[in-house]
Amino acid sequence: MNDLTVYGAVWCPDVKRSRALLDAKGVEYDYVDVEADTGAEEIVRALQNGERRIPTIVWPDGTHLVEPSDDELTAHLNR
Repeated sequence: MNDLTVYGAVWCPDVKRSRALLDAKGVEYDYVDVEADTGAEEIVRALQNGERRIPTIVWPDGTHLVEPSDDELTAHLNR
């Protein structure tokens, strides 16, 4: 299992964009489809006080980003 987890749905353009950025940078991550995994949806909702916005990207230190722009995601990767 990788340290970075991307929660999303295959139809979401923001998820596709964030995954493409991670792939282009060679970042390994686990991808979890919230529509196929009810437990994953519960995790996302817990992080967002009941909302389910995607992508939700979670690092092992507990920090997470919700619907990040490419700049926000890159900045978090570079920290």
